[in-house]
Amino acid sequence: MTAWKLQKLVYYSQAWSLVWDERPLFPEPIEAWANGPVCPNLYQKHRGSFMVHHIPGGDARKLDQAARDTVDAVLSGYGDKDSQWLSDLTHREPPWREVRRAAGLRDGVRGSAEITHGAMADYYGSL
Repeated sequence: MTAWKLQKLVYYSQAWSLVWDERPLFPEPIEAWANGPVCPNLYQKHRGSFMVHHIPGGDARKLDQAARDTVDAVLSGYGDKDSQWLSDLTHREPPWREVRRAAGLRDGVRGSAEITHGAMADYYGSL
């Protein structure tokens, strides 16, 4: 898949894990970059690649059953969407939009404001 799509799916996996499992799926932060939510640690692993086929150190077997179920549900709900659709969706939703506004970041401007677990849990938990 594209690196752009991977980042959005990782974001939604984290958000829904916070709601459904009441815990983060992973400890790394997610930031509100110009093109949507990005996990900088993951970005460093695929930087420079348009398509991502493998993440060094990635191992789905490390996930417990609840985490696998969450990722599977996210893939079922969002996996058939293209990168642009997912990016547009994140740009309409409050967690990304509000953290950028609070940081004074206009559309298209680079920034690294963190989207907190609380912001994700509050918004997605209300849906």
